[in-house]
Amino acid sequence: MSYPLEQNLAALYREMDWLHSVVNQVICNYLKQEGHENHWFELAPPTVEQKQSAYEDLVLEWELDSFERLALALAMAPAIKPEVLDILFGVNQLIDRGFSEFGGVSDKAFGGFLPTGQTLNFLIAGNDPPWRVYVDRLLSSRHRFMAEQVTELMSADAALPHWAGVYKITEHWLNFLLTGNHVQPELSTSFPAHALESPHQWHDLVLDYAVMKRVDEIRAWLSYGHVLMTDWQLGRKVKPGYRAVFFGPPGTGKTMTAALLGKVTEREIYRVDLSMIVSKYIGETEKNLSRVFDVASYKDWILFFDEADSLFGKRTATSSSNDRHANQLTGYLLQRIEDFPGTVILATNLRANMDDAFTRRFQNMVQFTIPGPQERLKLWQNAFDQVCDLAEDVNLERIAQDFELAGGQIINVLRQCALQAIRRDERVVYQADLLESIRQEFQKDNKTINISGVEALR
Repeated sequence: MSYPLEQNLAALYREMDWLHSVVNQVICNYLKQEGHENHWFELAPPTVEQKQSAYEDLVLEWELDSFERLALALAMAPAIKPEVLDILFGVNQLIDRGFSEFGGVSDKAFGGFLPTGQTLNFLIAGNDPPWRVYVDRLLSSRHRFMAEQVTELMSADAALPHWAGVYKITEHWLNFLLTGNHVQPELSTSFPAHALESPHQWHDLVLDYAVMKRVDEIRAWLSYGHVLMTDWQLGRKVKPGYRAVFFGPPGTGKTMTAALLGKVTEREIYRVDLSMIVSKYIGETEKNLSRVFDVASYKDWILFFDEADSLFGKRTATSSSNDRHANQLTGYLLQRIEDFPGTVILATNLRANMDDAFTRRFQNMVQFTIPGPQERLKLWQNAFDQVCDLAEDVNLERIAQDFELAGGQIINVLRQCALQAIRRDERVVYQADLLESIRQEFQKDNKTINISGVEALR
């Protein structure tokens, strides 16, 4: 829900005032100043109410505790009210320099105090060392703040402790707390996936009856899975989530089907960019993949892995360290997928390339085949509908019967025919245009066009 900027800011300013009180109390305790017998945890955070601001809604929806609210307030303070952290610039009189335990860095371009992981540790555990476990939890990649990229602990110099990195709120979450509008995560090294969208509608999906039946099973799960898991208590017997494999030749509709499953069930679907996932360095591929799973674990998303056999391929005999690492990676991926509470779809051209351990654990294996004559006719009709006019000599029924083409190839033919029509300054497509474009499409696979079929069509 979107609220006026004034309401969102007012809620954040109240949180900043609480943070200011907490920082002062922690320092008071640490330096044994007057009032040190009190504790920051006794300073109750501001009361929040539903439907008042984006921040208050987030606190209530995520059920944030005082530690989490303190961490979030600290992360966004430099962007909202930097002066609340100025006291952390205090000088240790014994050594005539800042307190190293306060953490933080400064920058000439900013001037204010930039908190680090050490700053968060000082506020929470500076006076209560056992509370360091709360800091570890907040900075863990599995914590919701880190997993959903609400906050981030930026990389420090390799020679510095991990907690020396700046602790900050990310730009898209800061924008959300100010405006109430969520921005989709962008493709980056921290989130190697992008939203998969389709201009098509469900009725545009043309598949063999048997294939559509399996796809409808996935759609049913996406629509009613939560009822089975909760109301029918299936969650007591099986792990949450749903896993499917799409396999078949290129152009048979695997990606389009995945996109439409997300569209028709009103779920966001993200296509994982394998080029940003796979690394030659041991451990990096797992780390990159974890970023996707950690973010998606708190969302009702569909994760789509195209050309998945490059990640989920068959395990081999361990004749070398590389083989052992590849097998360990496969086992790690299998475990992450099994533990993922959402929906995962893997797509591959060849099922034989997939490791058997994966296929046994998937709820659905959907084989996409080259469409038959009836499906091809429907695809041809859909392709040219409201795009081009077909000349009287065009015989789509015969073309669909004689030329075995996948849906993606038919779209390529449409594109080529439309370009030819534009060059003639008209919208009409002739039989010769179709045959020539089909010939070109066949040549990509080193196939020759059926000459007898061509002659019969002329």
